[in-house]
Amino acid sequence: MLVIVGSLVVLCCVFGGYVLSHGHILALWQPNELLIIGGSSIGAFLSANSPKIVKESMHNIVALFKGPKYRKQDYVDLLALLYDIFGVIRKNGLLGLEVHIEDPQSSSLFTAYPRLIKEHNLIEFITDCLRLMVGGNMNPHELEQLLEVELETHQQEAEAPAMAVTKMADAMPGFGIVAAVLGIVTTMSQLGGDTSLIGEHIAGALVGTFLGILLCYGFIGPLGAAMESRVHEDGKAFECVKVALLASLRGYNPKVSVEFARKTLSPHARPNFQDFEEHLKGSRAGAAA
Repeated sequence: MLVIVGSLVVLCCVFGGYVLSHGHILALWQPNELLIIGGSSIGAFLSANSPKIVKESMHNIVALFKGPKYRKQDYVDLLALLYDIFGVIRKNGLLGLEVHIEDPQSSSLFTAYPRLIKEHNLIEFITDCLRLMVGGNMNPHELEQLLEVELETHQQEAEAPAMAVTKMADAMPGFGIVAAVLGIVTTMSQLGGDTSLIGEHIAGALVGTFLGILLCYGFIGPLGAAMESRVHEDGKAFECVKVALLASLRGYNPKVSVEFARKTLSPHARPNFQDFEEHLKGSRAGAAA
């Protein structure tokens, strides 16, 4: 939502200020310049990136308008899932998890949280970590190093679309100069003719530079920054899982392990302790019924 608000503020301030300074808004309507800048930027974007990154970039841009991927209730569910996993470990040992991690889509442990079970990357990360705990015979320090590598790889892959969009934004002022130079070439061919046409062509060339800079710093650049910020925020869920599993492996009881995980979440999205307790009470009441 803020992406739309921010873009509207940019439009209102730039064009509003131009009109207030007695500028003619129609003079900025130069579709040919927009075609050169926009088309060239998109073409360069397609040339520089794989089909996977192009597809994910489109998906991530659309996702920005839908709000955060994980909301407070999703984090409550994640903490509750981790608590349930630690409960199984405490009751049946690590081997008790084998039936759940082999097929999480049919596991009563995971399917109790229908929203989370749809997050395939997150569920895969959880089950992979649990497999290491079950069969790897690893100490917490060894597992932490391995999980750091896994998270770094995941973060780099998730950030690739944002970096691609940012690089496209960086190229737009350059394409604006290309449009301006082509406008000057057209202007030079009109020398000796109608002076009003020469003025129009020069204005069009200047608008090309203006559009390249405006699109870079007013729209596409902030869009890439918003995508990167969202990636970092979404990564909190994976960090939460890592901290909880390490705490459990170090011998902390389920509630303390989950509390370690809760502290890793951003304050604005972090469920408070009462939210988590109420969720657990509700789950127990439902199971008893």
